[in-house]
Amino acid sequence: MSVAVDSSIHPTRHWHRLEDGRLQCDVCPRACKLREGQRGLCFVRARQDDQVVLTTYGRSSGFCLDPIEKKPLNHFLPGTAVLSFGTAGCNLACKFCQNWDMSKSREMDTLADAASPETLAEAAAALGAHSVAFTYNDPVIFLEYAMDVADACRARSVRSVAVTAGYVCDAPRREFFAHMDAANVDLKAFTEGFYRKICGGQLGAVLDTLQYLRHETDVWFEITTLLIPEHNDSPREIEALSRWVVEHLGPDVPLHFTAFHPDWKMRDTPPTPPATLSRAREIAVANGVRYAFTGNVHDPAGSSTYCHGCGVLLIERDWHALSTWNLTDDGHCRHCGTTCAGVFAGPPGQWGRRREPVRLANGVPVQAQ
Repeated sequence: MSVAVDSSIHPTRHWHRLEDGRLQCDVCPRACKLREGQRGLCFVRARQDDQVVLTTYGRSSGFCLDPIEKKPLNHFLPGTAVLSFGTAGCNLACKFCQNWDMSKSREMDTLADAASPETLAEAAAALGAHSVAFTYNDPVIFLEYAMDVADACRARSVRSVAVTAGYVCDAPRREFFAHMDAANVDLKAFTEGFYRKICGGQLGAVLDTLQYLRHETDVWFEITTLLIPEHNDSPREIEALSRWVVEHLGPDVPLHFTAFHPDWKMRDTPPTPPATLSRAREIAVANGVRYAFTGNVHDPAGSSTYCHGCGVLLIERDWHALSTWNLTDDGHCRHCGTTCAGVFAGPPGQWGRRREPVRLANGVPVQAQ
C-alpha cells in the first residue's frame, strides 16, 4: 500500500546540530534550538525526523492582484500589477502587527490555497502581472519556497519582490536575495529598545540587511517605517534614521513613512496623525533623502515623486493611481534630464488602485468577482 507524502514538508539547509542534541535553526538571529517535534517561533520551521524542515512549502493564505505601489514600491515598474501572496507565521513578535491573522496563525487550515512554483509563475504570467510579491508575512521564513517561485517566475520574465523585515542571518540572506529583483524592507524603528520590547528582535540585524542590499546586490529596494504615536515618531528619531539612511545607503533609497492604525496588541494606541507623517517626510528631505513619501493616508503631494535636480513633479500618485508622468522611458526627468533612481521599463502601467483577489482552480487563475 502506498503512503501519501505531504508535499508541504520540505527539507532545509540552514541549521546545525548542537552538542546537547538539539538542532539550531540558522535562518534568523533568533536561533531557535529544537528538540524532535518542536517548532521555531516562526511556527513554520520545525524539527521532524531529526532535521529542520519547512512545513508550508507550496501552501498560501491567498492570492491577490495589487498595484505595485501597495507593497509599497514607488520606483519599481510603476503602475503595474503584482501577484501578492503569503503563507503563515513570522519570526518577529510585533505587538502592532497589521497582518496578525496570517503572521500569527498557528493553524495550517489558514493555508487554503496550494500552488507549486511553476503553477504560480504561470498564473502570474497569465494574469498579466509584471511581478510576484512575497508578502503578508515574512518570506525569509519560507525562503525555500520563495526562491523556487522566484526562479520559476524568472524563466517566464516575471520578476520577484520580497516584502520583508530583513531579520535574517548572513548566509540565508545572501542565498535568498540572489533570487529577488526588488524588496521593501520594513525598518520598524531606529532604536534597539523598540525592537527588543515591541518586536522581540534586534535593530542591528536589519541594518546589516539594508547595507548588504545596497552595497552587495543589484536588488532595487525601498524602506518603510510605520510611525506609531509615542513609540517611534519623535523628530529626534526620524532625524537619526534619515541621516543613517543617507550616510550608509545613499540619498536615492526611497523612504516611506506610513500611518499606524490600532491593531493586534496595540489597540489602545491612537492612529498616526497625518501631520506626523508630513513632518517625518520634511525631516528626511532636509537630511538629504531624495525620495521620501507618506503612506496609508490620502496625501497626493506626499506620495508623489519630484525631480531632485529641478524640483518638477515626475510621478503624481493619488492613493495608488498614477496621473502626471514626466519621466522618459529610461527614467530621466523630461524637464532637466536628471536621472530618477529606480527600475523603469518604458511607459508606466495603467493598473491603478485596483485590488483583485485571485483563486487558483486546478492551477488555473480565477479572478474573484
